[in-house]
Amino acid sequence: MDISSLPVQLSRFTPLVWVMLIGNFFVRASYYMVWPFLAVMLYESYRLSATEVGLLLTGSATLAVFLGFYTGNLADRFGRTRMLYVAVLVGVVSFAMLALVNALWLFAVAVFLACMPRTLWEAPSKALLTEELANPKDRELALHLLYFLVNVGAALGPLYGLWAGLNGEQFSFIYTAVSYLGLLVALLYFRPRRDGATPATQSAPKFSQWLKILNKDRTFLVVLVATTLVYFVYAQCDTSLVQYLTRADVPELAWLISAVIITNSTVIIVCQFPLLHLMRNWSIEHRLYLGGAILAVSQVMMALNDVHNTWGWIVAMIVLSLSEAIMFSNINVYIDRLAPDNLKASYFGAAGLCSLGYAFAPILGGLVLDLSTGVILFVLTTLTSFVALAFYKIAQLQLKDAPRAVPEV
Repeated sequence: MDISSLPVQLSRFTPLVWVMLIGNFFVRASYYMVWPFLAVMLYESYRLSATEVGLLLTGSATLAVFLGFYTGNLADRFGRTRMLYVAVLVGVVSFAMLALVNALWLFAVAVFLACMPRTLWEAPSKALLTEELANPKDRELALHLLYFLVNVGAALGPLYGLWAGLNGEQFSFIYTAVSYLGLLVALLYFRPRRDGATPATQSAPKFSQWLKILNKDRTFLVVLVATTLVYFVYAQCDTSLVQYLTRADVPELAWLISAVIITNSTVIIVCQFPLLHLMRNWSIEHRLYLGGAILAVSQVMMALNDVHNTWGWIVAMIVLSLSEAIMFSNINVYIDRLAPDNLKASYFGAAGLCSLGYAFAPILGGLVLDLSTGVILFVLTTLTSFVALAFYKIAQLQLKDAPRAVPEV
């Protein structure tokens, strides 16, 4: 990606593209606004045990992931904007419920619904975004910008959540519901002229047929496995690392955790586009190889770092964040290139299954910490990083050996 051409490329973005980009920022920010603080609210307001809170949050997140797999296909079949309308309306209902309900079972339903807008929005919005931009370079820039805004949303979301969920009243969630109404208005105003079923959506297969197509697309399945492993490694630094540091009685733990989180967000936001500019002539595969190699280096640094060496953890997080800045947006570009036009949302929805790497990371990481040590955990994540790289290489060799055609049912 050539930074010097950014103004020209951005001028070709349609209003709907900007709605998709800003909408993804808002949906992700609202997700992270509520998610980090729900455990506190469920304990303080409803006196749930740690196990009950964990079951509710993990169950909601896992069901939302699988729902996104199904709704991606629905978006291809019945129209991507229609699925976006559903996502926004669910956002209105869920955050209004979080603000207004008092019964535990209703609040639990609201928690589940609050996970859905992100799941329902991501796949069809990415598909619609790429459909709006005919130039492949413009699509690539849009997907990189999407990831950038998602990171900004993930950084700002908890700050708003701290005010709305903890320092303010529960009723403050109504502001998010009203904001979703504003997003709905923008989506209605800038909706594509060919709203509803297009030639592409009319040719999209039913879900059962899509599963058969997915089963035959070996290259894409290999990419899904590789990406799931990559997500699993990154997630260890969000969950298991905190447990490891807590058990080791690291001094000034709260400061260290905050510093690690801020470092991660700052490095990604500052370095993403300069790194993409430096690699503008590289293939997607080589970008992923570099990102994966840097990821492995970060895990080696964590395995070798003394648990009480505060700056060692921060430096290791800087290295990991450089890897994340390279890999995550390029994974979206890779999936876009693998997906045919009539199955864009289906492929992005299937890619959402890779989030299971995040879902299972706390369980598996915690198990390793219980049975062994943090050093062993990061040795295993180093090996996992290399396995993920091997799967990306297998996918590239499959593409090289034979021209890729989307399997038919």
